[in-house]
Amino acid sequence: MDAVIIENKTASKSTTLALLALTIGAFAIGMTEYIIMGLLPEVAESLQVSIPLAGLLITGYALGVAIGAPIITVATHRMKRKQLLLFLMILFIAGNALAALAPNYGVLMAARIVAALTHGSFFGVGSVIAAGLVPKEKRAGAIAIMFTGLTLATILGVPIGTFIGQTYGWRSSFWTITIIGLIALIGIAILVPKVKASSSSLKQELGALRRPTVYVALLMTTFGFGGVFTAFTYISPILTDITKFPVNSVSYILVLFGVGSALGNIIGGKLADRKLMPSLLGILVVLAIVLAILSITDQYKVPALITIFVLGMAALGTVPGLQLHMLNTAKEAPTLASTLNVAAFNLGNALGAYIGGLVIDLQFGGGLTAVPWVASIVTVVGILFTLWSAQQQKKSIRP
Repeated sequence: MDAVIIENKTASKSTTLALLALTIGAFAIGMTEYIIMGLLPEVAESLQVSIPLAGLLITGYALGVAIGAPIITVATHRMKRKQLLLFLMILFIAGNALAALAPNYGVLMAARIVAALTHGSFFGVGSVIAAGLVPKEKRAGAIAIMFTGLTLATILGVPIGTFIGQTYGWRSSFWTITIIGLIALIGIAILVPKVKASSSSLKQELGALRRPTVYVALLMTTFGFGGVFTAFTYISPILTDITKFPVNSVSYILVLFGVGSALGNIIGGKLADRKLMPSLLGILVVLAIVLAILSITDQYKVPALITIFVLGMAALGTVPGLQLHMLNTAKEAPTLASTLNVAAFNLGNALGAYIGGLVIDLQFGGGLTAVPWVASIVTVVGILFTLWSAQQQKKSIRP
């Protein structure tokens, strides 16, 4: 890839270790992003705010990613990639330590935004580096490996963090994340190879943003994945208030979602490497269907568990394909495009969390019970943009 030049050719083992280091960082960041979901009731009660207002801590984080990602990417365009990753992890650690110490809602929101500033650039640069470490035909798989950190965060990090927060107080969860961030910092410093700054000019990178296809790709990500967070942001009250699971069982159910996510991420990466657009469209359709089904099965415990497992598969199954599609759409500006797509994921998260909270506040369609099928509609919008993008591709290759 033009934008990333690995200074030292690494053997297969070194490549694996480099991907592992990126995965550790992704795990820490993913845990921060998702942890509030399992602790919404505890945070709301502790800070004396409503559930929807506590849910805005997720929206604030997502907006911090969406706004901060392109700004940091442009500002650090000529910084060596490894130095940038280390800087981002230091900022991430500081944000989570501040969250653990936050005396009120406002400070906690500010701390979440500080941590969020690292998210987009980390995954953007990390995706490009991961793709550059392997042959072209394995690029989606390499991206999927790095994003496995997110799925491991849902399988292990969030459930364990939720358990710690429910047992010792929600602040202890953020201290745990801070420690994991320190481990990730050390791992990146030792294992990630030195990488030169982008060889493309800033003007060249920004020039890619003039093409409409880039914005269609961003809208695919924003709405396609936005449906996930419309429902998943409020998964804890859905499980406790509608499905009638005990509060202490939520962390175990999140493990089920995480296992599904891990499988979906791997499968999605392999499918994307074979046939990108058809597989991406198919997974998004499955995602929309599963979200709609959740509005029925969330009333019954066993069907709800099955649906949540499949939801995890469909949700993370979209990630490698959406990220690779963006890299293919803006080949001459991979770092900025990849970072913007990560920002689009989080813009979708923010939009989803806001829409879900609005449905609850307005008691639209029954409030909390309507959240899953409204989430399905959000993903359907993403499907329409995906069909549009596929049509644009067909026109571009016609003689």
